This record gives sequence, structure tokens and C-alpha cells, in this order.
Amino acid sequence: MSLTILTSAHRLRAFCRLQRIQGHMMSSKAGSEVLFEKVGNAGVITLNRPKALNALNLTMIRHIFPQLKKWDKDLETDIVIIKGAGGKAFCAGGDIRAVTEAGKAGDSLAQDFFREEYILNNAIGTYQKPYVALIDGITMGGGVGLSVHGRFRVATEKTLFAMPETGIGLFPDVGGGYFLPRLQGKLGLFLALTGFRLKGRDVQRVGVATHFVESEKIVSLEKDLVDLKSPSVSDVAQLLDSYQEQSALDAEKPFTLQEHTEAIDRLFSAASVEHILENLQKDGSAFAQKQIEILAKMSPTSLKLTYRQIQEGANMSLQEVLVMEYRITQACMRGHDFYEGVRAVLIDRDQSPKWKPSTLSEVTEQAIEDCFSSLGEGDLKL
Repeated sequence: MSLTILTSAHRLRAFCRLQRIQGHMMSSKAGSEVLFEKVGNAGVITLNRPKALNALNLTMIRHIFPQLKKWDKDLETDIVIIKGAGGKAFCAGGDIRAVTEAGKAGDSLAQDFFREEYILNNAIGTYQKPYVALIDGITMGGGVGLSVHGRFRVATEKTLFAMPETGIGLFPDVGGGYFLPRLQGKLGLFLALTGFRLKGRDVQRVGVATHFVESEKIVSLEKDLVDLKSPSVSDVAQLLDSYQEQSALDAEKPFTLQEHTEAIDRLFSAASVEHILENLQKDGSAFAQKQIEILAKMSPTSLKLTYRQIQEGANMSLQEVLVMEYRITQACMRGHDFYEGVRAVLIDRDQSPKWKPSTLSEVTEQAIEDCFSSLGEGDLKL
């Protein structure tokens, strides 16, 4: 064989390989932070910041949203799968440090990030095609927004779910006001105020995930999802159900909060955060005492904002909730506690935030009311 033919063959192979690589990484500028892949008739999104536990930043949001829209219209795409790289996290939250820096500097990122994130959350919540989030690993804050509003959420024994925002002077946003009050009893309010962490099968038991599948089966599940031909929602559900039936791990373990469910419903059924604390104090059990200690560390303003967010969100659509939550984020950007919480927990890590106001009684009804008021032209438009 002549050298020329060999060289041409090498060139052709190199060219084909390059095309394959480019196909794998249709994510132009986000570079490698989020990868888009078309596998058969499936669109696969991989959050690819493993060192940052796949934390969601504005660049990633700006790539995911148009890609989702494109796949929704594409006749060759039947299903969308989203997952995280690195084995530790699906997505541990939004890139909060960047937002605090922007907020301090008066930069528009503090508006743009939340606005575009919530528009993306709404796109997921209204997606027409089967959307499957493989929440294998840490799933908090912004990661919850990328998964919980989708039709299918698959948890594994590695899943760690929490909405810990009251500890950084924020509130459980990304549509938390929609899905949390719809969990059984007062569980959503409890999770929202305390930031309690749910793990593994418990994430599915409470309804945050729709299915539980053992982590080692996720690769084969993904392959089977991709292989489905023009799947309907019930086809996808059937496949996920069959995988769940084969996943017996921790099935015998009782729900972590099982013995406290009645207490949570009773103690957190109250007309205000102050009343919840009174209930906990009167109860006097070890569980109640622990919750008093946890709530004492949270931003008093955040606790009151969250309480009202959950009450109001119970009777709202996802769209109405996101508009409300956008208003609250902008109030938090104007306030003190968010910056102080991020400093204490994420930057200096001294875990000693100095909240202002420092007590619940100092947080006035008017101050809370103002956080929910319309931003006029600045309101979120969906």
C-alpha cells in the first residue's frame, strides 16, 4: 500500500475522530463545564465541574437553556437525560460565591443569575419530552432546581439532598416554594427551615425523587434509556420501575424521620416561626431540643422569609412561585445576611455569622412584606 493512501486513511480517521469529539462537545464556550451529547435519540447533558461538585454557574445556565429548547423542537430527540460528572455530586448548588461578589459590586450578575436560573427551572418544569435527572451524589440548591421539576428523578444510595439556604442568609429557592409544601404533612416546611439532609432511598420515599436505583446500575440504566425507541412517558416510567424493583439496597431500613413524622406535623403546624419555636420548647423532647439548636444558628430573616414562602407557595403554580422567589432573591441581594452567611460558611468558614437583625423579634412584618413586593418592570417574566 502506498504511503499516500496510508496518510489519507490516517487523515480520514483523524477527521472522523475530530467530528466525533466535536459532536460530544457541542458546548462551544462553556468549554468543558457542561457537555451535550446526542446518543441515538437521546439528548444527554453532563454537568462537568467535578472539582466544584458541578456547581451551576451562569455560563452553564446559558448553554443548557437553549439546548433544551432545541431538543424540545427536534423530531430526532425523544428523551433528555441530565447527570453530573465525577461520581461525587449531581450538582451541589449554584455558584453562590460569584453571586455574592457581584451583589457587593452592584454587578448585574446578581439579577441575571437568578433570573436565568429560574427561567431554566420553568423550562424543565414545563418540558414536553421525558426528562430524566440522574441525581447520583450531592444534590442541593441549584442542583435541586435542575432535577426536581423534571418528570423523572432517579436517586441512588449516594444521593444527598438538602436545601440549606437559611444557614447562608438565603431561602430554599429554585422553586422550593412549589415542591416543598407539596411533600407530606409539614415535612417540606421542616426541611426548608432546618436544612435537614435526606440520603439515599429516603430522597425517593419523601417524593423528591421518583425512583431509587442502586448506583452501580446507573450506567446500564442510562444505556437502556438511550436505547428506547420513541419512548412515551409511560415507557420511561416502566423502565425506571423495573430498575427500581431490582434495587433492594436499604429497602429494609426505615425512613430516617419515621419516628419523628408525627412530631414534625404537630410542632411545625404553627402560625409563625416564633410559634414553632414555642411548640418545640414546650415539647422538650431530644428531637425538639435539637431543632431549637439548629434554628438558633439560622438567619432570623431567612427563617421568616422561608416560612412565608412555603405558606404562599402551597397555593401557587410553579410560575407564580418563581416570580415570587425572584422578588425575594433581589431583597436578599439588597440586605445584609446573605453576604454575611456566605462569608461565614463558604469564604472565611468560621461558621459564626453575625446576623442583622440577630433575633426573630427584631425582624418586622413590614421588612418581610417588602421582600415580597413587586419589582415592577424588574419582575421575572416567564
